[in-house]
Amino acid sequence: MEHKPSQWPELKYDALQDTITTVHLWTQIVGKVRMVKMPWLNHSWHVSLYVSSRGLTTGSVPYEGGIFQIEFDFNQHLLLLSTSQGSNAEMKLYPRSVASFYKELFEKLHTLGVAVQIYARPNEIDPAIPFEEDEIHQHYNKEQMHALWQTLVHVDTVLKRFRARFTGKSSPVHFFWGGFDLAVTRFSGREAPIHPGGMPNMPLKVMQEAYSHEVCSAGFWPGSPAFPKPVFYAYCYPTPDAFSQQPILPKEAFYSNEMGEFFLPYDVVRLSENPEETLMQFLQSTYEAAATTGNWDREALDFTYFEVNN
Repeated sequence: MEHKPSQWPELKYDALQDTITTVHLWTQIVGKVRMVKMPWLNHSWHVSLYVSSRGLTTGSVPYEGGIFQIEFDFNQHLLLLSTSQGSNAEMKLYPRSVASFYKELFEKLHTLGVAVQIYARPNEIDPAIPFEEDEIHQHYNKEQMHALWQTLVHVDTVLKRFRARFTGKSSPVHFFWGGFDLAVTRFSGREAPIHPGGMPNMPLKVMQEAYSHEVCSAGFWPGSPAFPKPVFYAYCYPTPDAFSQQPILPKEAFYSNEMGEFFLPYDVVRLSENPEETLMQFLQSTYEAAATTGNWDREALDFTYFEVNN
């Protein structure tokens, strides 16, 4: 079968792996700065980053002089810092250690007048090497990182369309630096059983607050050494017994008993005739699986999209 050329970049985990590992830790440092300076939002929504026209951004964050912002620019390969006082700074992104990145970032923040201290170890990673001691992870491939970011741009657009189809409580489309994934979450409106936790280097009370209510979540993850391929995923909590048996589109999607969620390989979407629609099929069908088996009130929660012509 011949495929039409796709604007979705080709991603190979073997080529991405070292860059992902380093940038994951860089985003944890930046994300922790945002986490410390922002007021707490339910389900830890105050910690996440957002896809931007340059890369990944904190958005506006309050500090003593007004607001500041930190943004990864994966076009020019810079880390950009700016404040509402008119001050700016930048750092180059290149094959540099996590320790080097950490040290320079906090020097720049101090120069800009942003006073902040973070818990300077990674979360959701084992082993959790202190940032200032990590000279091991120091890889950065500009082409690979640009391709990954361009993928996030495409996925972000589809997830936002999907989010608009729901009138109940829903998260923003946001990038979690803990798991290094782009996600959106829908809520049934009901409380959930207390979550058992289990994520490495993640406080139990944080996990339990994040999953305090019934959820259906979906997103994109570039993979890991244990799962070396970029994928789309979808899961729900709590997970009804019948969830894994529901019909999911497209046909290449599958359920992992080990992980407890549905997966769709990235290449299935990238090489399809219509990547956006293929991904939307996966998002919608996994949501319907969660909502049906979990007895969600879909009549109250689902939204029929309509056009408004001015």
